[in-house]
Amino acid sequence: MQRVLSRLSEWLTGAAAKLRDATGWRRWLMAFVAGLASAAALAPVYLLPMMAVGITMLVLLVDGAAARERPSRSAFIAGWFWGFGYFLAGVYWMALSFFVQADQFAWMAPFAMMGMPAFLALFTGAAAAVCAAFPKTGWARIAFFTAVFALIEYARGHVLTGLPWNLTGQVFAGSAAGSQTAAWYGAYGLSLVAIFLAAAPAAELSSGKAKPLSGLLVMLGGTALLYAAGAARLSLPEPQGDAREIVRIVQPNIPQREKIEWSYWAKNFERQLEHSRGPIPPDAKLFIVWPENGAPLLEEAQSALDVLSRDLPDNSVLIAGTVRREGVESAEERWYNSIAIVEEGPGGRRVTAHYDKHHLVPIGEYLPFYTFFKSIGLAALTPYQDRGFYSGAGPEVLSAGGSSFSPMICYEAIFPGASYPRAQRPDWLVVVTNDAWFGDSSGPRQHLDMARLRSVESGLPMARSANTGISALIDGKGRLLARIPLYKAGKIEAPLPPKLPRTLYDRMGDWPFFVLAAALILLSFQQKLVARGKR
Repeated sequence: MQRVLSRLSEWLTGAAAKLRDATGWRRWLMAFVAGLASAAALAPVYLLPMMAVGITMLVLLVDGAAARERPSRSAFIAGWFWGFGYFLAGVYWMALSFFVQADQFAWMAPFAMMGMPAFLALFTGAAAAVCAAFPKTGWARIAFFTAVFALIEYARGHVLTGLPWNLTGQVFAGSAAGSQTAAWYGAYGLSLVAIFLAAAPAAELSSGKAKPLSGLLVMLGGTALLYAAGAARLSLPEPQGDAREIVRIVQPNIPQREKIEWSYWAKNFERQLEHSRGPIPPDAKLFIVWPENGAPLLEEAQSALDVLSRDLPDNSVLIAGTVRREGVESAEERWYNSIAIVEEGPGGRRVTAHYDKHHLVPIGEYLPFYTFFKSIGLAALTPYQDRGFYSGAGPEVLSAGGSSFSPMICYEAIFPGASYPRAQRPDWLVVVTNDAWFGDSSGPRQHLDMARLRSVESGLPMARSANTGISALIDGKGRLLARIPLYKAGKIEAPLPPKLPRTLYDRMGDWPFFVLAAALILLSFQQKLVARGKR
């Protein structure tokens, strides 16, 4: 056994030296491959060790930049190639949306497939450059790398409206046990932990170090501790829910081309209604959830409201994705991607409240720099207006049927800490989405993982209705209680899980993450501070 470990140590040390010393195109290729490898740790593959392989390689490539004439520039290029590989494998599916209306938008697919990863890679390049500007050794450089990489991931989640897709911590989101500590420090804190564990094997892989396996042991032990803490939290007792509160989550499985064709709206309406009918116990309250854009212009369609009055069970509330407009046929006409609340009343069912999506997808839902892009003939992908949708006021909490919930539409659920106004904690979360744009790819699966993290962070259950999947009922600890897979029509009907006590993250937001990041930075400089104090 001792001989095996010795040879493994020698091999790791030699491989690390080759990575550090690589030059030219070989260096950039290694960085690109390392990024690709890291993406395999995300949904739907979940090969978690690949994140450690990829990030350890990146740390060593940054180490190698120190020997270059311009270390930060060399590290930036390595970090950019790493990020390009990571995001190319992670968000390639975005390009699939341009083929739904291929006659108009297919030409944009190559630009989206290559341009988005190239842009997002600027963040990983910046993180590598900062680390090269402050070179360190041993565990100090792991601490500094972790803090810088995590803080720049936070920046990626906020700059230019933000895109916190495939944060490093998302590797743990496919498992309820792995994701539980997000209740303490959120998705960004979980990323900080994931980066530290993934980079740990590089700690002693430097010239002259005698224990190259110690970092690997730290990674394995730390990961085991993370899952043990998660398992312990999952075993804690929970409050009892009210079995009389029932959710009926509808997944109609409508092809995307039919979803956006006006001539199919009546047929699509009936598809959803088919899964919404059915009696409930006399003392129960039913919440029916339809996916994004499930009933466009519902407020204006009295005939549709009459059908809902006739066909939906008594004592039920419909929470439906819709499209609504203001200032009809005027110069100020505005369209909104919305959620409508439809309740019973003396004269039948009517829309009693609505929520307008406030975090819109650039290009897909609205056109930035509208005047310029319109002049060159570029329109948003939405079929409603050239400029796309207008944004709503912000996160809201709505009340219906004696219960309060926070509505989110599509990718609004990917933003940590933005599910509802901080002072207005609801009873549960509602997400309506339409991932049919992205086919049977990794996109819908990654999207579900991020939604699960919102429940872990907040301690609130979630009802998630997706047009073609993946619809799910999620409890306040992120566990999937029920789900409908991609491209299956059906419904989930079950009691609403209980609301859990407030989490640390719900109380403090991202402050625990910032404290941990600051502590790592201080620790990384401690060696120099001690040395100066001895002089």
